[in-house]
Amino acid sequence: MRDPGAFAAIVLAGDRRPDDPVARAAGVPSKSLVPVGGRAMVLRVLDALGAARQVGPRVLCGPERSMLAREPELGRRIGAGQIAWVEPRATPSLSAARALETVPAGVPVLLTTADHALLRPDIVDYFCAGARAAGADVAVGLTPYELVKSAYPDTRRTAIRLRDGAVCGSNLFAFLTPASRTAVAFWRRVEQRRKRPLRLVAGVLGWVAVLRYGLGRMTLDEGLARVSGRMGLRVAAVTLPFAEAAVDVDTLDDLRLVRAIVGDGTAAD
Repeated sequence: MRDPGAFAAIVLAGDRRPDDPVARAAGVPSKSLVPVGGRAMVLRVLDALGAARQVGPRVLCGPERSMLAREPELGRRIGAGQIAWVEPRATPSLSAARALETVPAGVPVLLTTADHALLRPDIVDYFCAGARAAGADVAVGLTPYELVKSAYPDTRRTAIRLRDGAVCGSNLFAFLTPASRTAVAFWRRVEQRRKRPLRLVAGVLGWVAVLRYGLGRMTLDEGLARVSGRMGLRVAAVTLPFAEAAVDVDTLDDLRLVRAIVGDGTAAD
């Protein structure tokens, strides 16, 4: 049974660059349309959200309108009103801001990405429940790095190394209050640093935090407190016990991995 106060879900499906190597290798015009297990990644994500108890309306930002014809099922869902679609913007933060404009301010929002090919309803519901319980404006999903490496030892994931354990981002974000929407402007200022943890810490938390991070002294709670102070919002983390939550498709190696996990023999070369 669906939660009466369900989250609206936003899926970012725009491309960061016009010639994405993953899309090119798969022979499709957008990374979101790359097939995994015989289905475009974006459809896998939308299906997971649609089956989650805590998700209601879904908003898809991207891919470009001209690309929708390449995936007829996606076009049918949009045409039937099952999914709202908005044109993507130049960057993820700008796309998120545009999509958030379509959701009433009092409705909590779950934001994820179309390359989250291993997303499942149980992961979604776990994150949403944890985000609600956190009592914050914004919540972010994190997965312990050791859990990911234990499950998939050959994968390479960006880790934020903290005193109480390294964590990986999981492309799951919750905007829980009207004030939380201002977080997108903050995101815009730091999104270029997302694959460089030290630069990210410097831009988001300041140089004292860089020193503590570099010495391995920063804890997750300290990091969240500093982020909250910089943003003027209450920011919380939801630790996810699912290794798959940290596996998105940024590279061809990632694509090979997710296809292997779902039993897809399609080559990724």
